[in-house]
Amino acid sequence: MANTGSSSLATILFLFLFQAALLKGAAQEPVVSQNLVTDNVSVVEGEMAIISCRVKNNDDSVIQLLNPNRQTIYFRDVRPLKDARFQLVNFSGNELKVALSNVSLSDEGRYVCQLYTDPPQEAYADVTVLVPPGNPIIEARDEVLSEGNETEMTCTAMSSKPAASIRWMKGDKELPGKPKVELTYDKMYTVTSRLTFTVSKEDDGVPVACIVDHPAVKDFLAQKYLEVQYKPEVKIVVEFPQGLTREGENLELTCQAKGKPQPQRVNWVKVDDDVPSHAVISGGDLYIENLNKTYNGTYRCVASNAVGESFDDYILYVYDAPTTTPKPTTASTSTTTISSTISLPEANQDTTPSTEPAAHDSRAGEGAPRTVDHAVIGGVVAVVVFAMLCLLIVLGRYFARHKGTYFTHEAKGADDAADADTAIINAEGGHTNSDEKKEYYI
Repeated sequence: MANTGSSSLATILFLFLFQAALLKGAAQEPVVSQNLVTDNVSVVEGEMAIISCRVKNNDDSVIQLLNPNRQTIYFRDVRPLKDARFQLVNFSGNELKVALSNVSLSDEGRYVCQLYTDPPQEAYADVTVLVPPGNPIIEARDEVLSEGNETEMTCTAMSSKPAASIRWMKGDKELPGKPKVELTYDKMYTVTSRLTFTVSKEDDGVPVACIVDHPAVKDFLAQKYLEVQYKPEVKIVVEFPQGLTREGENLELTCQAKGKPQPQRVNWVKVDDDVPSHAVISGGDLYIENLNKTYNGTYRCVASNAVGESFDDYILYVYDAPTTTPKPTTASTSTTTISSTISLPEANQDTTPSTEPAAHDSRAGEGAPRTVDHAVIGGVVAVVVFAMLCLLIVLGRYFARHKGTYFTHEAKGADDAADADTAIINAEGGHTNSDEKKEYYI
């Protein structure tokens, strides 16, 4: 009996524990976790920042927003903090969204979204305040530049946060600068970029731009136009004659010179000799009458300004006067030819060969276009016509000489025969030797 009672007690205890476990399992419901999230915010000084605290699967737990000093800005939809710049944008069981207007640097920091659970949850929103730089300031060391010289320009972007970056553009070409960043006492950044480059005459009037890049602004720029002075550009133009220069004719040359500043002095010289005494020089014009071969040589036009001087050369070569009698014309006659230009080195020039101007040359030869001589062309045409006439005469006489009747050897003796039969009999060899007969044609 004792064993039976103890066994029954054990069974009852087991059933009791099993039922208790079932009841406990039925009483417990699955718990869904709550998730609190927020976002970092970047805002330009003076503008508005939006801070959002969001909860997923909220069970009506309380949401609140705290500032970097852990002061409560909003508790649910109530604003304990006495700062009217904070305004409620949205409040619900899943979100607390607050707007902060007229943001200043003092508002920067880590804001806290807090959810009252057990234990409490926190999420952090870092608010970064951007301060754009002031207007960039561009300065040049030299206001007026000379070609070939080096110049320096600086550009400054002041009081920005974070530090700005500076790019340089000359025309449509980007140039590298050397930046320098300084942190000021008010935790602002001042950036200065220095640009050094060599100018050429092609840079005159070209803009140089300083472009400032910053998260708060894009393509913020200042620019300055270059003013470059350069040496004169000199070119000799042959006014007369437009081709071969012959004895007895006149020569007229014009020197064209331009530069910055404009050349004030233009001078004509003859290399290694004196300009003919009767030559007339008027400004950039050179006029020589009644040419002869003693005037051969190199005539140089030299122009100068405040930057330097340049020159261009004309090589004169006087040809013999035409031997053919020219057609009657008016009192003023000219021979139309083609002028030529070649480049000849001068031993006494100071400049390097790559910078020497090309010399105008009145000679017609290698390296210059062929001149057109109408007398030579006429002579060649006359010779060709004469040769053709001679050929026609020879051919006419040849055909006239071989025109008419011809006879074979078989006809020999036929002229003395009385009739045809006799002529055949009298022919050499008769018909018996007909196989040996041959005909000759001329």
